Amino acid sequence: MADNKIIRSVCYFTDNPSEEITAKLADITKILEDKGYLIQTKRMCSAGHDIDPLVGKADYLSIGTITLEDALERLPKFYETNNLNFNIELANEKIDTKYTDLLFKIIQEKPDKTFSFTFVFNNAPSSPFFPSGSYEKNGFSVGLQPTDLSENCTTLEEWFSAMKSCWDEIAETFKDNPEFLGIDSSIAPLLGGKGSLVNFVKRLGITFDHSVTTDTYTKITKFIKENNPKLVGLSGMMLPCLEDDELAQEYEEGNFSIERNIFLSLHSGLGIDTYPIAVDEKPERVVEILTLLQALSNKYKKPLSARFVSDGKTKVGEKSDYQNQYLADVVLRSL
Repeated sequence: MADNKIIRSVCYFTDNPSEEITAKLADITKILEDKGYLIQTKRMCSAGHDIDPLVGKADYLSIGTITLEDALERLPKFYETNNLNFNIELANEKIDTKYTDLLFKIIQEKPDKTFSFTFVFNNAPSSPFFPSGSYEKNGFSVGLQPTDLSENCTTLEEWFSAMKSCWDEIAETFKDNPEFLGIDSSIAPLLGGKGSLVNFVKRLGITFDHSVTTDTYTKITKFIKENNPKLVGLSGMMLPCLEDDELAQEYEEGNFSIERNIFLSLHSGLGIDTYPIAVDEKPERVVEILTLLQALSNKYKKPLSARFVSDGKTKVGEKSDYQNQYLADVVLRSL
């Protein structure tokens, strides 16, 4: 299991980005590395919307939740700061094409940055996963890549035990640190093989298509919510269409439509994530989807989000070319 103890993100939330916070991040990651964890990224999320104090202080940066007006004003800085993220909260907004105009503007002007922003609904603060991460108070949180812990597991229970062992170890390690906000126990798949949630589901002996109408995913999300010793952030099941290689294959085969994504998100997931959008997609269709997510999020008091990604050139029926090591290229379908 030691090789699979992977922390996707250690994120420090601060209202005052400084070298001191950078040093704290380094200290936290060193403690975790000494426990045998591989740290993928160190991140920082600020309460302030002044970007400059953040630059150079972490692998990934976020200015958290901002308004549409803020986003439009800050686009030039967003474009030039390649590791900068933000989100826009839509739970209580009237959703119309002014929001999709922002999405399509980024698609036209700097498509690779569609990876770095998302629309959120009733977002949970202090998640170390970007671009959903948002500031509530000072401190740090930790998010793992727990799919890797499923390697060699033949049952859900074996995987659950491996996850619980890591959560308990991390919680114990930082129990006396007043700045430790907690662990976001979200299932965060990445790439293929042991990093793929779909790969694990297949190893359980069922196809992805079949698994959708079983209680597999509700069991997973019940466990990660109820057994995390210091719960924070989203702590749900991520369904990143293009970051999980085998989920991307299911998308290409027609098994991960937007409807199925929303269905799974409603009972277990966190929304639409790294979902491919064609440059010739109708903005009105995106408005309809965002409006539905808003209604479902408000009805069930459940955090949801929508992150559509584009390469800026691919139309429906063509194969994408994201040139992003974390995104699988697929033949695009209409929403």
